[in-house]
Amino acid sequence: MSGRKTETRELLLPPEVDWRDATQAIRAGQIRTQEQEHAEVIYPTSSYVFKSAAEAAATFAGDNPGNVYSRYTNPTVRMFEERLAALEGAENCVATASGMAAIVSACMALLKSGDHVICSRNVFGTTHAVFDKYMKKFGVETTFVPLTDMEGWRAAVKPNTRLLFIETPSNPLNEVADIASLAQLAHANGALLAVDNCFCTPVLQKPLSLGADLVIHSATKYLDGQGRCLGGAVVGDKALTSEVLAFLRSGGFTMSPFNAWVFLKGLETLPIRMKAHCENGMKVAQWLNEQSWVETVHYCGLPDHPGHELATRQQKGYGGVLSFRVKGGREQAWAFIDNTKWISITANLGDVKSTMTHPATTTHGRLSDDDKALAGISENLIRLCVGLEDFEDIRDDLLAGAAALGA
Repeated sequence: MSGRKTETRELLLPPEVDWRDATQAIRAGQIRTQEQEHAEVIYPTSSYVFKSAAEAAATFAGDNPGNVYSRYTNPTVRMFEERLAALEGAENCVATASGMAAIVSACMALLKSGDHVICSRNVFGTTHAVFDKYMKKFGVETTFVPLTDMEGWRAAVKPNTRLLFIETPSNPLNEVADIASLAQLAHANGALLAVDNCFCTPVLQKPLSLGADLVIHSATKYLDGQGRCLGGAVVGDKALTSEVLAFLRSGGFTMSPFNAWVFLKGLETLPIRMKAHCENGMKVAQWLNEQSWVETVHYCGLPDHPGHELATRQQKGYGGVLSFRVKGGREQAWAFIDNTKWISITANLGDVKSTMTHPATTTHGRLSDDDKALAGISENLIRLCVGLEDFEDIRDDLLAGAAALGA
């Protein structure tokens, strides 16, 4: 990528190589220094040295290839960007400080005052706040519609609609959007479609291949896989992501080199981890679906889930995130959570460790009661992110929780 690599480094992914996902996750994007190290290098530097004032000026202007300043050019970060872009089948990727930084950076780069956004009502609570509260301050209007209501999406389109934004599967109800249909709707009206691919990762779903324009990631989740670092990414074609990079150069929502290195290591095991998450997630969902103290299980891998058929068509697996409603209300949900012994009570997800939270008072706690009701965030809803522990141990800890319900 012009202006983002030095001449002394060799990119180890020739253009003609067409690797499969497992190989891309390990090999794509790696660059080696003259030391010929086998593992990727961390470049913990804020700036770079030039041979002359003229070279510095040309590099800053983008006329010469090379690193400028680690706020937007760093070799370790670039390796992560190259690797994730390869996995998504994209031209380019821009890494950010967090998943939310990725969303805000894309909005600030691609939207302007007077524009209109259509966003799924079924998004992460903080994403809802960004569009409903903060983008509104800059004159960007947002209409929220149910994720799976195509007529609602069509009815919400305005002449100034510039962006459709979705999560699929949704957080935490696992609702599934028809990416191809929404892409067609967006493009027919001169708008872009951005897809938060956090739950599936490119191992299970490739939104760009279905017509999406941008893919958003919270690298904090499955891309890392062990809950160690914050990071995000915007993936897409060179023209759109270059606009995001231009904002990042000024806005500074930058991924650190160390975090990028951690994510590189996480990507190496992403395919095998996602396979294991899918297997454990399915076992837990099927088991929960049989329990008398469970009112409903929301997991798109279950045949009776409304989005099951669509998920089967556009995903390669169903992931490790599910939610379920216990019989009762907040008191019963909290009692269940508190009576488990070792499943981590935390709002993070995508970890090898199983995690659990009460969405109505954590991830979606900033929503009004009306917005919670519209999004299906009830007081008896629990989100469970199934990790890679033994299924029987996870089951036994859930049974400990159920004991608080008299089960």
